[in-house]
Amino acid sequence: MMSRYFLLFACVGALSGCGSLLTASTADVAGIAGAGIANAVSKNPAAATGIGLGVAAAANAGLQYAERNVHRVEQDQIAQTAGPLAPGVVGHWSVTHTVPIENDEHGDLVVTRLVGAADFNCKEIVFSVDTIEKQVPKRAFYTATVCQDGANWKWASAEPATARWGSLQ
Repeated sequence: MMSRYFLLFACVGALSGCGSLLTASTADVAGIAGAGIANAVSKNPAAATGIGLGVAAAANAGLQYAERNVHRVEQDQIAQTAGPLAPGVVGHWSVTHTVPIENDEHGDLVVTRLVGAADFNCKEIVFSVDTIEKQVPKRAFYTATVCQDGANWKWASAEPATARWGSLQ
């Protein structure tokens, strides 16, 4: 039994950065697990189908939960980096993930504008995500709003209705 869990975690580690492959693999593993559970519990095809769908839905929900946590960590790191910066000052952010379901990220950011009032401190920022594709450095730029929440700075941008950057929004 432990070897199955080791194999599953080894596969997850190997899939770092491949969201669609990770999603498909999660569905495949859930399907195999669901079939095993259904076979052990019932010989009724309808019950087996229900069990399989339930296991697949639970696995997908678990993966989405993990992805949201990864995104929150990235967003919080960018917000914490931007918090102490004055407008026009460039800072550097980076994230190293403990669970490798997405690539580690890094880039630069600059505060472009202060927003709010005395007890409502927010900043608009422009940040980059620096990657290397085919041994060529690439830099993409994005905008966001971060706001102060007590001693911490938090991501305050809602998800846009247009295509989004997969790892931060």
